[in-house]
Amino acid sequence: MKTPDKINLAEKFTQINSHWNPKIVGELNEQHVKLVKFSGTFIWHKHEGEDEMFLVVKGSFEMQFRKKTVTLAEGEFIIVPKGVEHRPRAENEVHVLLFEPVTTVNTGDKTSELTILNPEKI
Repeated sequence: MKTPDKINLAEKFTQINSHWNPKIVGELNEQHVKLVKFSGTFIWHKHEGEDEMFLVVKGSFEMQFRKKTVTLAEGEFIIVPKGVEHRPRAENEVHVLLFEPVTTVNTGDKTSELTILNPEKI
């Protein structure tokens, strides 16, 4: 069995050169650990079968829901339950760690130019 190596988040974020394009940095128990940079406004969507966790590593962003908006700062996270429509929005670039099932597609029940079906591993 291979001994695991540590993962440096700051180093991994330097390998991400676009927004809304999640990259896989780890996998455990059929869950992906992904890193993504946000800037601007994403699309409204929901995930029928998966919960998602968003942890802010650097910067801040708003998680918009139809009836309220939650602002998240560095070191804070939110879990969006399956079936809940949401839309991330970042005034400035933000670095986010995602924890979600391997089956999760970033745009959930919607397909757009932002859909990433097979995220790259870095």
